[in-house]
Amino acid sequence: MKRASALIFFAAAETESLSSRPIHSAMQSAKIFSGTGSQHLAEQICKKYGGRLGKVNIQRFSDGEICPVFLESVRGDYVFLVQSTFSPTENLMELLLMIDAARRASADKVIAVIPYYGYARQDRKDRPRVAIGSKLVANMLVAAGADRVITMDLHAPQIQGYFDIPVDHLDSHAVFIPYIENLRLENLTFAAPDVGATNRIREIASYFNAEMVICDKHRKRANEIASMVVIGDVAGRDVVIIDDICDTGGTLAKSAGLLKEKGARTVRALITHPVLSGKAYENIENSVLEELVVCDTIPVRKESNKIKILSVAELFAVAIRNAYENKSITSLFIHSQRREK
Repeated sequence: MKRASALIFFAAAETESLSSRPIHSAMQSAKIFSGTGSQHLAEQICKKYGGRLGKVNIQRFSDGEICPVFLESVRGDYVFLVQSTFSPTENLMELLLMIDAARRASADKVIAVIPYYGYARQDRKDRPRVAIGSKLVANMLVAAGADRVITMDLHAPQIQGYFDIPVDHLDSHAVFIPYIENLRLENLTFAAPDVGATNRIREIASYFNAEMVICDKHRKRANEIASMVVIGDVAGRDVVIIDDICDTGGTLAKSAGLLKEKGARTVRALITHPVLSGKAYENIENSVLEELVVCDTIPVRKESNKIKILSVAELFAVAIRNAYENKSITSLFIHSQRREK
């Protein structure tokens, strides 16, 4: 929806009183901008939304200091800033500066669209003298001037409580469920790669009226598994592992191998955020996984015969439109429905 120019506005005022004008539709528009880390996804969101990506220039000084500049007016507008805060940390800093720039440019509302919310794994003080990174990031987003956050599959849903602003927490099940249905697996069983993913698995297993198992793991340190056991029967089953993050791929590869050892017929994984650091690609390629299906919340850096990408662009486009039009987003959560037996 285009902004009315001053000439059009004052011409209309001659025949129409200000009190009768629909201020929201006449004076405000929704504008979508992207940080450098999520450029491709933001372009796809705009295509689904039916608009164009806003113009912004992310300048950098020779020492790496970031300086975002909006190349079009955002005064009085709803500004949606698309940026996943994956590594490097500059992606987060860039988003914070864009929020500040939009706020200082008199945007009416500034909404941070964060498909992947980095630092979400640091969600509690589980040992002495550690930071709670996800809370710190929430504080910074609010301090920068964000009015709302739209994100997907937080590592811990309770992170929403770290914010003093509204959070729309989208669910990747909306894109995973149609994909699983198209696979037409006869002996479908869902697997949680750890105890923390149990609730996520229970919801989707309930939708399909399917069985679920848990791969209980014990870590000595981050990204290193000491032991793992399977709780439940997978013999002769087509197993689908569901999780929010694949980082090094070590847990995923070990879970898939253990499920195969326990008699699973096939094992595949559906993961929302493809962090894929370290030896992740090597671990996935050498695993027994039939395929690794991921969302495009983070750009996949390398091609792999085992990795398939599903887009969440339409899901975010609908969420953005509904946020702008003050409509409910409940319809996006198709996992809340139950398929008939």
